[in-house]
Amino acid sequence: MANQKLYAGAKLREIRTRLGLTQKAFAEKLGVSLPYLNQMENNNRPVSATVVLALAQEFGFDVTELSTGDAERLVSDMREALADPVFADAAPPLADLRLAASNAPALARAFLELHRAYRQSQERLASLDEALGREGSAVQPSPWEEVRDFFHYCDNYIDAVDRAAEHFAQTGRGRIDPEEAALRVLKRLGVHEELAVQPELRRFDAARRKLSLSRYAAPATRRFQLLHQVALLTQDDLLEATLDLARFQTEEARAIAKIGLANYFAGAALLPYQAFLEAARETRHDLERLSVIFGASIEQVAHRLSTLQRPGAKGIPFFFVRVDQAGTITKRHSATRLQFARFGGACPLWNVHRAFETPGRFLRQLAETPDGARYFCLARDVSKPGGSFTAPVRRFAIGLGCEIRHAADLVYADDMDLTNPRAFEPIGISCRICERRDCHQRSVPPLERRLSVDHSVRATLPYRID
Repeated sequence: MANQKLYAGAKLREIRTRLGLTQKAFAEKLGVSLPYLNQMENNNRPVSATVVLALAQEFGFDVTELSTGDAERLVSDMREALADPVFADAAPPLADLRLAASNAPALARAFLELHRAYRQSQERLASLDEALGREGSAVQPSPWEEVRDFFHYCDNYIDAVDRAAEHFAQTGRGRIDPEEAALRVLKRLGVHEELAVQPELRRFDAARRKLSLSRYAAPATRRFQLLHQVALLTQDDLLEATLDLARFQTEEARAIAKIGLANYFAGAALLPYQAFLEAARETRHDLERLSVIFGASIEQVAHRLSTLQRPGAKGIPFFFVRVDQAGTITKRHSATRLQFARFGGACPLWNVHRAFETPGRFLRQLAETPDGARYFCLARDVSKPGGSFTAPVRRFAIGLGCEIRHAADLVYADDMDLTNPRAFEPIGISCRICERRDCHQRSVPPLERRLSVDHSVRATLPYRID
């Protein structure tokens, strides 16, 4: 994997367009011929070391962005879409998907949108009563999925919002307590904050200028909700401008995305980028210590670690996921090659599912995906009590991980045998796109393999994968 050639034609074209240069001018600045640049931009040749060096020296470009674009996400999403039975006899090979993701990313996204529309139309037809009760026949993407994909393809990092939140949590003398800053802002705006016995985490009465936070909520949750409300009151222009650029298809999606952006501001203010990045490195990414330092929850800290992708000041590329007890992914993000299923649950062999069995404990796992990539995985339950005996408990587990080459920077990897191949457990993304032939937890056959059935033999699976 270390010697893998780098094809980044779409990214090169994007950089050139952003700089407003012609191919000829760009080639001269990179020190290559015009035909050579043309071949690289069309992925007929890999990006050379000379070009990578020139991008860094001539333009100050963060060259890690060449290999962390959308291509891997698009390939993973297309493979999952092609696992649909409708493509059973026409699924293209993986090499073709990689070419499409690299050379024609707009076409790849259009295909995903088309499949999503098809999937939704099938789901509506499966529920005839519901379908008949709707007005119109146009099929639009689910607002929730549209917002999820927006953050997914932004690499879960929104630079303008992140920097605004960091500025909010700083003064000329350095970092300040964001909660104190939030309370001062509310006071200046004439908003009274109080703790109330209420089922809602947060309730804002604009007419009475009163913000009520639930006494039942944990302190970290109250701080987060306080900052969320400050974002809505003081950063509305920034949030709306970001939403304008996103061009959501429905008002519902835009409204949901605004909640997501306000949440992003709250998390970035609670855990300011540069201060948090430095503390993460100093503590060797100890989630509990970071939680104490910043007054945040374990989940907030883990999620923030996965967003440290600021150009020129990136942290370790982490993946982050949250699942419920049914195995359904409720939050997902990956700055690594590992991507998650868009529909359904995650691989049952992944340690995040076992976290429910050991509440309050961190579970460690060395894992290897079918493409040979190896990861260090951390999992923990993050159940959320309702505040009373009769209130329901919301049960979740989170997973956080990175490629094995970064494991030495995590305190959790100490004393683990990172060099022993047998220490790595085989995991996948979802059964339909996992090509492992001998997985004892397989639920459905893989997409790109034929099956053989022998009625006289019953092994772990009722079929053999050819």
